[in-house]
Amino acid sequence: MPLSDDQPRTRTRLPVGEQSSAQSNHRQSRPLRALLAVLVVVTLLVVALAIANRVMPGAGSGDGTSADHAASGAGPAPSGDQPVGTTVNGIPTGYPHTEPGAQSAATNYAVAIGSADMFRTDSRHGIVATIADPGALAGLQSRLDQGFGGDTATRYGLDTQGRAPKGLTFVSRTVPVGAKSTGYSDGDAKVEVWCTGLTGLAGERSVQPVTTNWFTLTLSLHWTGSDWKLTDFTSRQGPAPVPVDQQAATADEITGAVQQFGGFRFAR
Repeated sequence: MPLSDDQPRTRTRLPVGEQSSAQSNHRQSRPLRALLAVLVVVTLLVVALAIANRVMPGAGSGDGTSADHAASGAGPAPSGDQPVGTTVNGIPTGYPHTEPGAQSAATNYAVAIGSADMFRTDSRHGIVATIADPGALAGLQSRLDQGFGGDTATRYGLDTQGRAPKGLTFVSRTVPVGAKSTGYSDGDAKVEVWCTGLTGLAGERSVQPVTTNWFTLTLSLHWTGSDWKLTDFTSRQGPAPVPVDQQAATADEITGAVQQFGGFRFAR
């Protein structure tokens, strides 16, 4: 029932001492609760870090453990060995009789197999003679002649001698991304080399523009007594990353890059 204006109203007041005491207790409880919350969070963080260090010993220590590699994505650490100091037909040779030496040989042989020189008969024969084990030379030579000559050269717009049309530059370059051993003994090794490659004709009138692809070469090597040499190889596609949304270079830019930027020698 609503009160009329002439009806008396009742207002209750707490004693001054009780009122101030209640407000004071309320104010004091707030920082106490905040402090307790901070202590709980800090305790949980300490426990989580202790568990993480127990599960992944050496994490963050930079001592080359597998946990470090998994976190950084760097893969197996380099051996620290210097690249070889000798070349034959422009190909590094004279690798150490070690597992890293076999990986270094396989990586540089992958570069040679994926080069533009493989499309010309004379230079192809020189490459195969340099990297092949003597016992496997004839078989590898025949196989690579079939793989790089004839129809393959024509498909890329080259003539029978592997030469590009006038005014165009043929590009074929293999760039190793990483290598790993899948088998090793004192006399034989098997190495996988993950690569990206550039292939095509660079120039204004090209109908075969330079494109990239990703593939993995598996190379079988034999120790000849003085060096690691190739006995067999296979190739498979990928693994390929997601392509980036990036503007393609002009034909002149690609031609200039190929002519100005040289390759590398690779050491594991």
